[in-house]
Amino acid sequence: MLAFAGQASTDPFAERRMALIVGIADYANAPDLDNTTRDGRLISDTLYALNFEVSEHFDIGLDEFRGLLERFAFEAETADVALVYFAGHGIEVGGRNFLVPADADAGSRQRVADTSVSLDDILQAVDKARQLRIVILDSCRNDPFADGGLKETLTVASAAARSSLAPPSPDRGTLVAYAAEAGKVALDGAGDNSPFALALAETLRMQDLEIGLAFRQVRDSVLKATGNAQEPHTYGSLSGKPYFLAGNSQEVNGLEASARRNAWGRLEVDQEEQLQVAARDGDSRALKGLAYMRLNPNEQRYDPARAAAFLEKAVEVGDPEAMFELARMYERGIGVEQNVEKALDLFRRSAADGFADAINDLGFLHYQGGLGIVRDPKKAIVLFGEAADQRHPEAMFNYAALIDDGVVDGKTPDDAAEYLYRALRSGNEEVLGQLSDNPNMFKAATRRSLQRKLSERAFYSGSIDGQFGPQTQRGLRKAYGLSE
Repeated sequence: MLAFAGQASTDPFAERRMALIVGIADYANAPDLDNTTRDGRLISDTLYALNFEVSEHFDIGLDEFRGLLERFAFEAETADVALVYFAGHGIEVGGRNFLVPADADAGSRQRVADTSVSLDDILQAVDKARQLRIVILDSCRNDPFADGGLKETLTVASAAARSSLAPPSPDRGTLVAYAAEAGKVALDGAGDNSPFALALAETLRMQDLEIGLAFRQVRDSVLKATGNAQEPHTYGSLSGKPYFLAGNSQEVNGLEASARRNAWGRLEVDQEEQLQVAARDGDSRALKGLAYMRLNPNEQRYDPARAAAFLEKAVEVGDPEAMFELARMYERGIGVEQNVEKALDLFRRSAADGFADAINDLGFLHYQGGLGIVRDPKKAIVLFGEAADQRHPEAMFNYAALIDDGVVDGKTPDDAAEYLYRALRSGNEEVLGQLSDNPNMFKAATRRSLQRKLSERAFYSGSIDGQFGPQTQRGLRKAYGLSE
């Protein structure tokens, strides 16, 4: 059972945070670990204090672990933030990372992998959270294959097998944090908790500390505590919107994307200085943050020309979000001389790198014509489909409407309903509003198919009649993530 501890907000549209905590100390076929369950409880208590709904589980086997991830993945679709923390053994086999449950089979290194949970499974569990997705692995402790193997059952001849985990490649918008850099060993600690867990718990509680900078401070704290023997590392990339776990700046988390980007201007001087240091190291998110600080006309730091210069540097390191933002500046002549051709080139480069906002905007340009693009509805439909498959909420809704109109070859009302359901689950209030207030903009077949999808997922138990009465309206709200 996936039971969550945490206080539910009285505001139906309030931010929702969810966390799954797993700690394994007592292994059937691998060396036991000292601090993992205590670390898990420390992080659990920390996140609970930060208004997370926390589900914590210790010394669990493979079947329970997999079941928890499946249920968490479904619940996390309606969460703004989804976080998974794992403390225990982790291994790399064939370039893939595996987290070892309590009952993993020790017949061979491959058998351990076959009876463990992959990092891909963990990433999939947080994948559909609406704003922020974080996976924290305190699992780079002593490799269970080293020094004689798993509880005397295995031997490993190659010293290369001592590396615990390989570097991950999470999708854009997801952050994976390792207690120690891939291939290095994390320390279990001489006290009740590991150095990494202690630093993480302390740092996450800091008031008005932006989440990206928080993990840099965790790294610095662990380096100091271990005499530079252990260096945590993060992989992946967060969006250019700032996020805060604690303090007065939490209020910016629920704002629309453009307003949240402007919230970079709320950072104190010391955090701006940290961004400057990261930017000099080529950190594209830091460069974007420094740019957004200078794009808010209500801030004293407003300087669009300097913002463009920061974005140019982020473009140089291949950041597609920076390409998109700089394209909009060239399109309008903000901070740079207006250059429609350069704007279009940047839009296309951003889209080619899979940035959904750019793909969606190019879809509109081809659908309506603009920036020198000749109107091409067929190309527009392809682009809307690509953006929809990237889970862009507006693109999913618009693509569903095009399917419903019968202009998308090979797509049926069931496909239209599936995109509407995904758009609803993405947490877009406009989608909920349109389906609630104007459902007849879609044909009866699409409406009936959407009712079936709501029914299959236990959000609706009424007739499949295409009539969006009070019972269907409640089903829509439940699917969105509201209690009513």
